[in-house]
Amino acid sequence: MELDAVRTFVAVVEAGRFQAAADELGITQQAASKRVAALERRLGVKLFVRTAQAVRLTVDGQALLPHARELLRAAERATAAVTPGRRPLRVDVVNRRVAAAHLLHAFYQRHPGIDLDVVALTGADAGSALAEITAGTLDATFRSLRDSAGRVPDGLRAARVIDDRHQLLVGPRHPLANAASVPLAELAGHPIWMPGLSEPEPVGYYQDLAKAFGLTIDTIGPSFGVEALLAEIADSTRLATFVGEGSRYLWPESYDLRRIPVVDPTPVYPHSVIWRADNPHPVLADFLGYLRTGYRAETGDDIWAPAWAR
Repeated sequence: MELDAVRTFVAVVEAGRFQAAADELGITQQAASKRVAALERRLGVKLFVRTAQAVRLTVDGQALLPHARELLRAAERATAAVTPGRRPLRVDVVNRRVAAAHLLHAFYQRHPGIDLDVVALTGADAGSALAEITAGTLDATFRSLRDSAGRVPDGLRAARVIDDRHQLLVGPRHPLANAASVPLAELAGHPIWMPGLSEPEPVGYYQDLAKAFGLTIDTIGPSFGVEALLAEIADSTRLATFVGEGSRYLWPESYDLRRIPVVDPTPVYPHSVIWRADNPHPVLADFLGYLRTGYRAETGDDIWAPAWAR
């Protein structure tokens, strides 16, 4: 069914005359008549009865009218969904608790009128996320780009925008619970528990960190969710985990969990934002500008990043 014919049919109904509908659509009366005639042939029914003064709908025309209007509304929604500036900006933050998600939230708070679709592709590898950027199903994603040492495929762009400092999360009975900070080397005697960690990028990053400082980072075992992890750490005298300074977790006050800065040096997890170079979405440009303005590179002897991120 041709949308132009459906649009002409509705215009004739609303205008009451073919000439008035044609004027509104910017076509000739003959073209309007041909469109409606083609629609009638396609459906095998008469839609209008012509009179000297106007036209009126037949019974079949009356039956078609609400569906025709819905078809036009659906076409408008479809166009809006893929038109930059009219559809929401679609951003993958990987996990809604981490620094990237909170930066996106802060940007939204500055621009509350924008349309935004927040996606969390937890478990997806970088290659899959970049494929979605290339395909246009995502406007931006946050990744470490460990496997490609910061490089992205042709047509994409990347910029490092987050260096997330590490903290140690422990319960009140852990030996380090009362420390104001903890030297990274001291953690060699305290196992770090990160069950269920399976995404290649963070797994690789923590393998690099463990190798560089002789740490034991245990990722074996299923993940029963963040809430279960926090409960077990709160009740343990030995379990600890890493969290990013920019991440946000909530727990009952009775857990009395402690976030302790890791120092001498402080490990940072690098995040780059990746987007398609020819993406014209106007909100994307504003978001990238916001990220660049707020980024402060973590450098110096008191900071550690893996070799591929330096």
